[in-house]
This record gives sequence, C-alpha cells and structure tokens, in this order.
Amino acid sequence: MSGYLSTSQASDEEVRPLLSSQSHSGPQVDHSDAGLEFGGPKARKELEKKLLKKLDSRMSILVVIYVLNYIDRNSAAAARLRGFEEDLGLEGSQFASILSVFYFGYIIMQIPSNMFLSRIGKPSVYLPCCIIVWGTVSLCTGFTTSYYGALFARFLLGFVEAAFFPGALYLIARWYKRNELSQRTTYFACGSLISNAFGSLIASGILDLMDGIFGYAAWRWLFFVEGGLTVLVAIIAIFTLPDFPETEVIHWLTPAEHALARRRMIEDNAEDIQQPNACNSSDQAVKPSNAVAGLILAFSDWKVWYMAVTLFLLALSLSFHIYFPTLTATMGYNATISLLLCAPPWLVATVWALWISRHSDTTNERCMHIVVPLLIGIGGFLLAMSTMNTAVRYVSLFLMAQSFAGFMCFLAWASSTVSKPPAKRAVALALINTISQSGNMFGAFAWVKSWGPSYNKSYAICAAASLLCILMCLWLRMTLKRLNREMDMKDTQSDESVDRPRTRWRYHL
Repeated sequence: MSGYLSTSQASDEEVRPLLSSQSHSGPQVDHSDAGLEFGGPKARKELEKKLLKKLDSRMSILVVIYVLNYIDRNSAAAARLRGFEEDLGLEGSQFASILSVFYFGYIIMQIPSNMFLSRIGKPSVYLPCCIIVWGTVSLCTGFTTSYYGALFARFLLGFVEAAFFPGALYLIARWYKRNELSQRTTYFACGSLISNAFGSLIASGILDLMDGIFGYAAWRWLFFVEGGLTVLVAIIAIFTLPDFPETEVIHWLTPAEHALARRRMIEDNAEDIQQPNACNSSDQAVKPSNAVAGLILAFSDWKVWYMAVTLFLLALSLSFHIYFPTLTATMGYNATISLLLCAPPWLVATVWALWISRHSDTTNERCMHIVVPLLIGIGGFLLAMSTMNTAVRYVSLFLMAQSFAGFMCFLAWASSTVSKPPAKRAVALALINTISQSGNMFGAFAWVKSWGPSYNKSYAICAAASLLCILMCLWLRMTLKRLNREMDMKDTQSDESVDRPRTRWRYHL
C-alpha cells in the first residue's frame, strides 16, 4: 500500500494526469494512435457503438432491480393505508421510527460494501446475492406481528439493501465515460421514479384483490408478492450483470470490444496512453491494499465531504416521496384512488429526468441541470403551502416530483468529479450516498401526522433544504471552475519545458 500511496498522496489532483481542453466541460484526448489500434477512427466509432449497445442491454436490468428496490423500501407506506399500523398496534411516532430505522442499517453498510466490491471485482455475483437476501427479508416482513418485529425487519432490510445503490453507481462509473454518465445514471436512477408510479398501481391491485387469501391481510400479501418478485429477478441478474472491464475474460464481448472498453476508460481518466503498462493501472483497484488506500483518499478529499452534505440536503428536500400516498390521501379520496393518484406525477417526472440528463451530457454541464429542477420543486412546495384546493395541491405534487431530476444529475456530477483512482471512487460514492441517506432518515420525521392534512411545516422544511442545496451547488461550481483555471496555468508552464502528449483532465461544471 505504501507504494500506491506514494503516487497518490491522498489528493486526486496529484493522482490524475490532467486532460487538456479549450473548454472546462470534459475530457478531450488526442488518441489518434489508439484509433489506429482499432482499425482507424471510423472503425473504432462503429466498434464503440456495438460495445455500448451490448453494455446498455446488460445494464438495463439495474433499472428493473432499482424499481423493485424502491418498491420493497416503500411497501410500508402503502401498507399503512390498509391496516399496517392497526394490526401491529403502532402508536405516536412508531410508524416514522419503522421508516427511519431502515436508513440506520443502510448507512452502516454502504462504505464497507463498496470497499468489498472494489476488492473482489465480481459485481455479477456480489450484487445479486445481496438482492436475494433483501428480497427474502422483505418477504418475511409480511409475517411480523409487533412493532419490534417490524422495526428489526426494516433495519435488516436497510442493512442488505445498502450494497445495491452505491455498488450499481460504481459499476456504471467503471464502464461509461464521464460524458456518458449523466444519461446512464439517470436511466438507472429513474427506477425510483418508475417504482413510485407503478409501485402504487401494483400495491393498489394487491391490496384490493388479495385481502384474506389463506387468512392473511392484504398488507401482508404486499410484502409477500413484492419480496418474492425481487428474489426472482436477482437470480436472473446473476447471469446478466457484467463484471468490471479489467476482468481477464468477458464472454459476451469480442476481444476487440473488450480491449476498447478498457481503452475508453484509460483515456477518459486521462492516463498516459503511451505508457506500456497503462492498461493495467485500473487493475490495481481490486487489490486489498488499494481498497484501503481508496478509503484514505476519499476521506481526505474535501470535495467528497462537501458533495455528501449537499446531497444530504437534497435528500431531505425529497423526503416527501416517502409519504407520497399519505399526501394524495389528504385530498379526500379512498385508499385505492389515493394510490392510483401517485402514478401520474412520477411518470411525468421520469420523462423530465430523462430529458434533463440527456441535455446535461450533450452540453457537459451539471450545475444548472441540478438547480433548475430544484427551483421547480420549490415552486411546488410553496404552491402546496398556499392552499388546500384539491386540484392545485395535486398540481403541486407534479412540480415537487420534477426535482428528482436534479438528484440524478448530482449523482453523475459526483461520480465524474471524483473519477479516479477506482478504489477512491468506490469509497467516495458510498460515503456521499451514506451521508445523503441521513437526509431520508431525518426526513421521515419531517412529516408529523399532527401537521396534516396541510403539512405546511413539512413543505417549508423541504423548500429550505432545496434552497440551501442550490446555494451549495453554485459555490461548488465556482470552486471547480477556479481549480480548472489553476490547472490551466500549471499545464501552460509545464508544456513550455516538457515534451509530452496533451492528456489533461478537467472538472465538469
């Protein structure tokens, strides 16, 4: 490990060879020699299209898993509408405790899990195994008969679910270039929006049609069905998910596609492609010593902590999604209609998020693609606070849901800002997501039952958190822009005395 640290020195500015660019929006590498390696630029472009098509098809199962992830996570909110609290004898803030204890388990496990994944380098085995366990835990939640039983089940669910989200983000970041990350990250993260939409429809069907079957209440069947479905999909994932591109043999890629997959990431991370051992540099990320070094690098980088706090505020501002069925129920409809009303806002939010992410990748811009959705969300919070009119409050839910697009762009921004070495990125993504989940944990207590049906205080908390998040994003953008200018100056001085390829890296803004 000491040898590794001597080249890293706990600072990503020192680990990265830098990438030259006239703009500061992303990497531009002169890889003409690399193009010849694959038959010339035109042949390389065609090969890259085939590679991405294969990769996208395999990664698409992550969306399905994330849909189930959120459905399992939010089952308690839907079950609340059909006797969950009454059957378990819950009182006061006990339901909020059941929701929030999930995040205690979730927070504890994220960093160790991603370090372990970085070490073993086998996401195709590790992630599905964790998914099978959480599906089983979710299924068993349907057998709970007391507050403490439900509390333990939710804690355990968070503990095993912790592996998936940061692990999936890390897997995506190991295969896609920085200017591809926002769109792919959003495709993946849209699973949460889709689950909010269709999860409510599935819950409505189960709660209406399965009550009393084999003597079990409808809310218990909700956990049985959704947990069992998760286990089934996890088994399929074992044969679908890819391992990292540094894996020695990848059976679903041709040798040329495999070589290009590795070359793309080397160039995108601005490693010197003329070094003979460049292709092996990423392989070091899976060694135990480098996993520890990645932990040190991530914890010593102020940007990681800053982005973690920013995402904490963003998660707090989005805490309304945990209580979305409760918010639609405040409009006076029965449980079935309240669940059905959850779907349209999230379907619109999915389309909006996909467009925002595509535009973000096209322009190589991140900050304003976060700020604009959050401003729309603030408008929704203020609108909901201003009236109890049913139609207006329903419109406000549409506006609030749009702010999730900013959350997804922020994930891509964080991943591209802390891009290497891979072991550092693994820990950084887990650390950022760990702290951000504290926002969900506290957010579970921001929707006190006695504050309903208006929930004005809750909306005010979300609006304030969104505003603070916007200010922190703008400051981060200014700081990264300054760091880019400083790197420009250093590179200009270096170029005057050193004859070397222009392979320099810049922060996305």
